Amino acid sequence: MAIAVATGFFDGVHRGHRQVIRTLVQTAHGRGDESLVLTFWPHPRVLLQKDAASLRLLTSQAEKVAMLKSLGVDRVEVLEFTREFAALDTRSYLSSVVRDGFGADTIVLGYDNSIGSDMLPPEQSAAIARSLGMDVLVVPPCLDSGEFPVSSTRIRAALSDGRVDEASGMLGWDYSLGGVVVSGNRIGRTIGFPTANMQLSEPRLQVPANGVYLVRVALGGRTFYGMTNIGVRPTVGKGGGLTIETNIFDFDEDIYGMDLQVCFLRRMREEIHFSSLQELAAQLDEDKKACRLLLGEI
Repeated sequence: MAIAVATGFFDGVHRGHRQVIRTLVQTAHGRGDESLVLTFWPHPRVLLQKDAASLRLLTSQAEKVAMLKSLGVDRVEVLEFTREFAALDTRSYLSSVVRDGFGADTIVLGYDNSIGSDMLPPEQSAAIARSLGMDVLVVPPCLDSGEFPVSSTRIRAALSDGRVDEASGMLGWDYSLGGVVVSGNRIGRTIGFPTANMQLSEPRLQVPANGVYLVRVALGGRTFYGMTNIGVRPTVGKGGGLTIETNIFDFDEDIYGMDLQVCFLRRMREEIHFSSLQELAAQLDEDKKACRLLLGEI
């Protein structure tokens, strides 16, 4: 069976990536070929130490693979990104890995798809692929409502500013964080707002800006709504580190140790320092009312 391939890191599997994957799947299935995505792990910046400490991802490896498969791809292969792999130039990667290693005879490229250590633009990569006997399709950019190309970089920037609805619009799915519920200081429970304190499963994921968010919560196969505070808890934190705490509406169960997925729908306000727990509780009550009002419009 002939094989059509798309290759890249695909962080976030955003709308631009999905346009490439749709073209791949439709082309392959229309010809009776197998559709294959070649991606890699870890991120090149981790291995090459280019601002690795500041690197933030939109999806974990497992999330990325699951999303790619959900789009109808026949096969996803995760290649280990090593120094030897990083040293391959475009021609070497296309010939030894894509064509000879996986038997691909068609490649689908995104408009900004740079391949190999020489980081050639797509038109040059396409020319090399054709010289190797491969068919090539180049997919145009996916534009947002402002007519700018969707990109992982722009999505990260939106999240770091707290513009979660804008980020989700570019992603094509509600941005989420997943992790395990761990023990907190339990102060929220004393003021009527118990929270689930989450430890991220993938610590390098992009965390939205500090503040309070309306969220959708996935827990044990069930779905709830709630509000999440991201920040340092200036009223009660006493100089502590960043926390991600979620008050799940209409819920009161012991969930320590359980997996939790929080999908961010809207930023409600910035994180604020209050002079007392009573003031904090009053504001949380207003936040909850505002979230419930907004849920009636979603």
